[in-house]
Amino acid sequence: MAESRHTPAITAQPRITRADGSPIRAVVVDDEESLTDLLSMALRYEGWDVRHAADGQRAISTVREFRPDVIVLDIMLPDIDGLSVLTRLRADGVQTPILFLTAKDSVDDRVAGLTVGGDDYVTKPFSLEEVVARLRGLIRRSALAIASNEGSLLEVGDLTLDEDSYEVQRAGQPVELTATEFELLRFLMRNPRRVLSKAQILDRVWSYDFGGRSSVVEIYISYLRKKIDSLGEPMIHTVRGFGYVLKPTL
Repeated sequence: MAESRHTPAITAQPRITRADGSPIRAVVVDDEESLTDLLSMALRYEGWDVRHAADGQRAISTVREFRPDVIVLDIMLPDIDGLSVLTRLRADGVQTPILFLTAKDSVDDRVAGLTVGGDDYVTKPFSLEEVVARLRGLIRRSALAIASNEGSLLEVGDLTLDEDSYEVQRAGQPVELTATEFELLRFLMRNPRRVLSKAQILDRVWSYDFGGRSSVVEIYISYLRKKIDSLGEPMIHTVRGFGYVLKPTL
């Protein structure tokens, strides 16, 4: 449940919308009605269009029907667990950013949630301000968020990343990435030929660490390699004892 000291009001922030100017769409999945009501109220205060589901099956049907821009998903649900919900959605091709909201707070639980394709993880009891801030961050990284005026085309060898349209291509072939994969690749491409440590990547991409556990970086590097390096000569290299580096192929 959200901490009561944070329930009165959310500090107003500049509103974000979809690229076409319509409200951001969010789905909140949790079987605690008081929690979903509270979080839905906070997101509606942001100007978002919010729907909720109390179990896994309803969550899947709601996401398919509503096509949200972001999903808040509890892990422990009455029917199927949140990890299974996410697995089914990803199998359906749904790449919507997902934030896990759960009472499970061990490092292994966090890594498990991110391993199956989650983008962020907040534990209960939580701060409403933190959850809203995390969701805003995921939205800004997603292809449906309003484009930044400072966006540009990044190029490293035959790999291109458009920060305005959120399109990635290698040798002319499109590459589909989740919001977190995109942010990780962008960080690598902004620092070509520079070795980046796991700590630097955690700080830049996730803005926090996992109690010193950096295996989440290894997981997402492996995801990128499957999608980027499978289209040509390897570009993402491990520098043992230091970190990772992105280099153009010769």
